[in-house]
Amino acid sequence: MQTRTLGRLDQRSSVIIYGAAMLSGVDQDTADASITEALDGGINHFDVAASYGDAELRLGPWMPRIRDRIFLASKTGEPDADSAYRQINDSLVRLQTDHLDLIQLHAVCDLDDLNRRTGPGGALHGAVRALDEGLVGAIGITGHGHQAPATHREALRRYDFATVLTPLNFSLTRQPGYYDDFRALAAETAERGVGLMTIKSGARRNWPDGGSSGPYTTWYEPLTEQDYITASVSWVLSHPEITGIPTASDVRLLRHFLAAEQHLTSRADAEAVLDLVPDYSSPFLHHVI
Repeated sequence: MQTRTLGRLDQRSSVIIYGAAMLSGVDQDTADASITEALDGGINHFDVAASYGDAELRLGPWMPRIRDRIFLASKTGEPDADSAYRQINDSLVRLQTDHLDLIQLHAVCDLDDLNRRTGPGGALHGAVRALDEGLVGAIGITGHGHQAPATHREALRRYDFATVLTPLNFSLTRQPGYYDDFRALAAETAERGVGLMTIKSGARRNWPDGGSSGPYTTWYEPLTEQDYITASVSWVLSHPEITGIPTASDVRLLRHFLAAEQHLTSRADAEAVLDLVPDYSSPFLHHVI
């Protein structure tokens, strides 16, 4: 498994990150099999969130065995300082560890939310308290939607976040201005030594009607064919400024991401394949059928 340096942090992360949202609704046996598959595949960076159902509880029993072998990141979606601080402590209990390597302000998608989270009494202050107390090693920010890259660039002007997790896939380059916003963010993260990770590499489109009633436990309709997943992973990782990409949130898709990393293609070849994907569009657009 290829690794890349996570910004200014003393961390070489696997380019495929374990997106533990896939554990939100599975039993422990299924979780154990998936975590074993990830470790055997060379993944050393695990990304979870307090809001991912039972995911932290499923990861917790593994921590006594693997905590010193992995980079552990979680997220808080709470809006204010006190509730964010409490949620971070609750995550530590569920994860059976005394510290997180990274806590991320979760789903900061637009300027209004950024103002709430970074303003007086906002969640950022709770995360900084946890950082000062040694409960977390660094603070990052995540988000969804077409405004995310521009919002995250503004976030870096307000606080020295260690990492950013923002959306990117080939379909998003077709949204007016999106790729320009992403490249401006990428330049900013490179200048500041901020670790840049991206989500939604495996998205085909939003579920029809914006629902989530499909056969997969992803928030979007995923790519499922190996050729398409390999092309999508290859395209994103052809950007050297990107440290890594979390897997899609369904345990059945993990093996496809691991296989993709072993057979990366050029950006041009990836684009040629992705141009053939049917119904390929932004996962943030609603489709009515």
